[in-house]
Amino acid sequence: MSAQGEKDVSAALDVFEAELEGIRAVRDAVGDDFARAVALLRGALARGGKIVLTGVGKNRYIAEKISATLASTGSRSVFLDPMQALHGDLGILACEDILVALSYSGETDEIRNLMPAVRRLGIPVVAITAAAGSSLAHFAEVSLSCAVPREACPFGIAPTTSTTATLALGDAIAMALLRSSDFGRADFAKFHPGGAIGQTLLLRARDIMRTGERLAAVAPETTLADVVVKMTHTRSGAAFAVSGSGKLLGIFTDGDFRRALAGAGALALSRKVADFMTAKPVTIAPDDFAADVLRVLEGREIDDLPVVDPETGVLVGAVDIQDLPKFKIL
Repeated sequence: MSAQGEKDVSAALDVFEAELEGIRAVRDAVGDDFARAVALLRGALARGGKIVLTGVGKNRYIAEKISATLASTGSRSVFLDPMQALHGDLGILACEDILVALSYSGETDEIRNLMPAVRRLGIPVVAITAAAGSSLAHFAEVSLSCAVPREACPFGIAPTTSTTATLALGDAIAMALLRSSDFGRADFAKFHPGGAIGQTLLLRARDIMRTGERLAAVAPETTLADVVVKMTHTRSGAAFAVSGSGKLLGIFTDGDFRRALAGAGALALSRKVADFMTAKPVTIAPDDFAADVLRVLEGREIDDLPVVDPETGVLVGAVDIQDLPKFKIL
């Protein structure tokens, strides 16, 4: 590594350390005020209102992200530009709502100018600021500290650590609200219909499993030679031994084949698959979510997962990990 490269790595590590210190500081400040703030936010949602976020400068983007996280996890939320609010957009605020205002100093002009108008509407305010004695903190029903020991910027000017810590605090609020609600996986899927998240949450095992000619199902007395031909024909990493009625008896994988050859040599090819298969393998049901399929595959470190009717034990399909990318699941 060049001398400049070493300096760059050192600078990066210093940034990470500064931001970790900041997050720890904000975490350590979480307590009664945090609980009061979440209770106020939950109350606004319960009465049919929404959580309105506002901020300027870098805090505008943090406020927008917090608002997006809240909205995507079941807490109605929008962003309000404080400048535009004074020129008509204040109509975004309804009497049932609550305002979360972000300002590190607590003295940002645009935020301070907005507060009297919000007060006249009777809208409760939660402040996120580093200054407990600031104008914003005094306007608010409750003030949450986002104070950090230092910015990652070498001049201590550019918002870096402070915005990261504020974002983490916003995530903490969103997750606290989520955990106390009845918002579930199906609801999350409704709000994320596109991309990998939507696919993982909306699709079920039956939607992604192999069936018919793409499923390597064999009788337990089938020779390994014929099983390998079947696996090659279906381009599968595993074959599934089933009874005459279709019940799953075991699984035979590429790894099992290599181990069979290592142990018995070419003679293994004439022996039946039942001698080498894994009996009673882990299975999943057709209606289980793709997210559950992925969890089992990753947790068990396996590539193939049989899908079995939970009532009859009959093999109805199999999920092959190599198929998941086309479903945008991995």
